[in-house]
Amino acid sequence: MTLKGKVAIVTGGNSGIGLAIVLELARQGASVVIDYVAHPEATVALEKQVAALGVQAIGVDADVSQVADLQKLIDAAVAKFGRLDVMVNNAGVETRTNVLDTTEQQYEKVLEINLKSAFFGTQLAAKQMIKQGTGGRIVNITSVHEDWPMPGNIAYCLSKGGMRMLTRTAGVELAPHKILVAGVGPGAVATPINTSTMNDPTLLQKLDDAIPVGRMAQPSEIASVVAFLASDAASYITATTIFADGGIMQSSPGL
Repeated sequence: MTLKGKVAIVTGGNSGIGLAIVLELARQGASVVIDYVAHPEATVALEKQVAALGVQAIGVDADVSQVADLQKLIDAAVAKFGRLDVMVNNAGVETRTNVLDTTEQQYEKVLEINLKSAFFGTQLAAKQMIKQGTGGRIVNITSVHEDWPMPGNIAYCLSKGGMRMLTRTAGVELAPHKILVAGVGPGAVATPINTSTMNDPTLLQKLDDAIPVGRMAQPSEIASVVAFLASDAASYITATTIFADGGIMQSSPGL
């Protein structure tokens, strides 16, 4: 599996799962555009890590909830590296609110960053790939919650459910252009978003007990699935989601 000579964009790329994806794509030989909206110092550090792997990365300050900023990412990839082969729609937020207390502002923020960005990221990347005429890969980082309800986090679940159908429908629409669209659905992952759980031994044990493999995923374990989907090894996978969840969606109390 190699991505040598490929060019990728990773939204939300300077922390958490996004950071791990950047590094794994770079390890496989891809040049990477790292989208970020905060902590530019983390992006600079990540660029240096990528350079040490023998490829290039550039950071671009872009708010993916804005279509113009998504276009800025595409333009940066083409200006710096001449093309775009892989688009990873990874940026995401959550509010941990339920249907009764979610505000309009919270709803709009989650849907714009999670779903709107993935929709127009897919659209703009596909247009660039079609212009190039050599196909490409679009990978949407969804969640087990594209299919599995999470009471108390409803806007997030809505956004991930939307990404599920974006992946399926765009995958069918873009297949004639040799553009494959797939989702990666992580379960519980050891990232900063789960710090409160990881710092509470009782909560962490409860979570680990619910996961058949007995532990949270490391970000690198999600990133390796993304790299696979971006490669020629996944040349017959489109319009579907691969869940990397340690089996949690299939767990049962045994009743």
